[in-house]
Amino acid sequence: MKRIFLFVMTNLAVVLVLGLVANLLGVNRFLTANGLNLGALLGYALIMGFGGAIISLLISKPVAKWSSGVRVINNPQNADEAWIVDTVKKFADKAQIGMPEVGIFDGEPNAFATGAFKNSALVAVSTGLLQGMTREEIEAVIGHEVAHIANGDMVTMTLIQGVMNTFVVFLSRVIGYAVDSFLRKGSDNNSGPGIGYWVTTIVLDIVLGFAAAMVVAWFSRHREFRADAGAAQLMGRTQPMMNALARLGGMVPGELPKSVAAMGITGGIGKLFSTHPPIEERIAALQNAQPGRV
Repeated sequence: MKRIFLFVMTNLAVVLVLGLVANLLGVNRFLTANGLNLGALLGYALIMGFGGAIISLLISKPVAKWSSGVRVINNPQNADEAWIVDTVKKFADKAQIGMPEVGIFDGEPNAFATGAFKNSALVAVSTGLLQGMTREEIEAVIGHEVAHIANGDMVTMTLIQGVMNTFVVFLSRVIGYAVDSFLRKGSDNNSGPGIGYWVTTIVLDIVLGFAAAMVVAWFSRHREFRADAGAAQLMGRTQPMMNALARLGGMVPGELPKSVAAMGITGGIGKLFSTHPPIEERIAALQNAQPGRV
């Protein structure tokens, strides 16, 4: 599976584009030409940080369809497709959200939910998931994805990513200005930021960006427990979700594009950047939440 989730990478790409545009327009030079204006910098950081996150959220559904090769089920062609659509509708009604679009994509076992709004989201499952699980287990996975939508996880992830981006942009430029001022101490050249500012800012954008990704991944891991519990609640018992997780633990998960990997049923890289907790911890959390429930 592609191990760094798509939302973060799409968001970082948008931020880089916004940063390039800002540089071409001379915004950075304006902020540092005659001493750093912290108020103006904070406004710039907020626009850059939340601008990238919000744009990523708004384009998340079409990007997911394109990058995953999702075929949206507008008119079910067979009994299996009709069952998937009916299952999504059943859970959406129970969760009191609008009916999401439903899609299938080719690949190894996985599923995801995405979209900017609760009432116009997308739930997609892979062919490998449909072929490798029982219907009850597939129901649990679909319930997990509907729970993500009902919990507003896409919007919450956007807000957290926006805050992290803002800190990255703000801190990298404040530190870059300080480094540049130190290197140019005694110089009469006040025409604008020097090489120290640009190099420091670029390096810190990368380093702090990775640190921010760790924070976002940490939240994503905690959010998975809520979606597992939400699936159990939608189904009325915990055992199907536990069975689905156990089944996934014995499978090779399918690759998801990084923009939707955080909303998949499984995935991540390493401990710090993993978007999902270990399968064993998720099963244990379900067992501890409702002991004896079957």
